[in-house]
Amino acid sequence: MIRVEEALERALALAAPLPVERVPLAASCGRVMARPAVATRDQPPFDASAMDGYALVGDHPAGATFPVVGEAAAGHAFSGAMAPGEAVRIFTGAPVPEGATRVVLQEDVTVEDGRIRLASAAAGGTHIRPKGQDFRVGDSLSPRRLRPNDLALLASMNIPEVNVTRRPVVALIATGDELVMPGEVPRPEQIIASNSFALKALVEAEGAEGRLLPIARDTEDELRTVFDLASDADLIVTIGGASVGDHDLVGKVAAGMGLDRAFYKIAMRPGKPLMAGRLRGVPMLGLPGNPVSSIVCAHLFLLPMVRAMLGLPAGPAPVRRAELAVALPPNPVRAHYMRARLALRDGVPLIEPLASQDNSLLRLLSQADALLVRPVDDGPRTAGETVDYIPLTA
Repeated sequence: MIRVEEALERALALAAPLPVERVPLAASCGRVMARPAVATRDQPPFDASAMDGYALVGDHPAGATFPVVGEAAAGHAFSGAMAPGEAVRIFTGAPVPEGATRVVLQEDVTVEDGRIRLASAAAGGTHIRPKGQDFRVGDSLSPRRLRPNDLALLASMNIPEVNVTRRPVVALIATGDELVMPGEVPRPEQIIASNSFALKALVEAEGAEGRLLPIARDTEDELRTVFDLASDADLIVTIGGASVGDHDLVGKVAAGMGLDRAFYKIAMRPGKPLMAGRLRGVPMLGLPGNPVSSIVCAHLFLLPMVRAMLGLPAGPAPVRRAELAVALPPNPVRAHYMRARLALRDGVPLIEPLASQDNSLLRLLSQADALLVRPVDDGPRTAGETVDYIPLTA
């Protein structure tokens, strides 16, 4: 068995960034922008009024009066240049007329017979947003996973299409004679295939395309057939069949099809029977069939591989810190990822492992919102100590 850190390093070595494609800006939210986006214009593209009011030239005392010689509104500039002693009615977002040096607020003037009178001295802030205050031509937005706010910025930069990393296609293969799909009528000795649906949702939330393939029954021929269906995927994920029992055929069949194995078995719980490699040039991850083990390993290995394929920084699942709510005994030779609940106490995050850590109980996994990380050879922990956890919710 190898340690989790070494296994992750080997898994990430299989996951190279995918090619880049162009997509419309409106379809880019959540995608990973692969190249910097460069502004093609200044923002604002002109000196713009920050308020509704009147544009003036220079500073003036209270009581000064000015004839209103025109108007400037958003999308409609005042034509010509202003002279000292004149005022132009102006609205928020409108181009500041040539020659104007400030905008006085409309509530700071009185209007009568086409003239304005200043109620207070026109001094201090100009209420003008200078050209290029937000960004200038040539400024760039660095590669990232795009959020709604980023799309607003890209639109302002006049970028109609974005270079993004292609979505990885993840082929999900559940294995075993005991499985049937939801909605089918199982025999008394069968169960419903459940892991595939969690894994599909996980990879798609991360930005990949999850593809559910037919359940591979416990024959070598059927498993080879389903492997063939996955040959055009970017990542093959098997669920179950990776152990050493008589009906655990994934390793044997994959090896016969040329699997270049990177590792098998990890010093962790849940999830010891995990393997990875490259099958006919395609990265492959063999997850345990145990429901909790499969999903925990997905958070630790599958999602980091997907992120690496998207061109995001390669690394482990994000770790956060919280205070331990209860004392824990020492952890032995395998890293333990305990299902746990989070709470707040006096504004401080508090974490408590669930009473049962049975690897088959999906109901308890559904109640968990974190994995409490117990490293190899971790000593006893007391309540109040700060510990690491991996969030299971966004």
